[in-house]
Amino acid sequence: MKVGKKTRIGVVVSDKAAKTVQVSVLRTKKEKILGKIIKIYTKYAVHDEKEEANPGDVVQIEECRPLSKTKRWKLKRIIEKSSVEAIELKDELEAIKPVVKPVEELNAEKGV
Repeated sequence: MKVGKKTRIGVVVSDKAAKTVQVSVLRTKKEKILGKIIKIYTKYAVHDEKEEANPGDVVQIEECRPLSKTKRWKLKRIIEKSSVEAIELKDELEAIKPVVKPVEELNAEKGV
């Protein structure tokens, strides 16, 4: 009896390395004592041969033989492409975010 390879669905977090993307996969687990449902995010290093996945894309990954020290998964398909406008807008919002000063500096400015 032949068993299929494991597959996961996740979101691409980073594509900075050559032919490698970081994919974050969400899974839920029920806590033993209180019975609360908790979210667990796992990051996988995934081999992307054609370098077609971008941050924000929803992808399906598949288990494979070890390709490097950390890569044990390969990109199977891109389910949904992310919009470039949303990523650019997020970068712009981070650029105009107000600077938060420590309490000590605020007290020194007031003369306290």
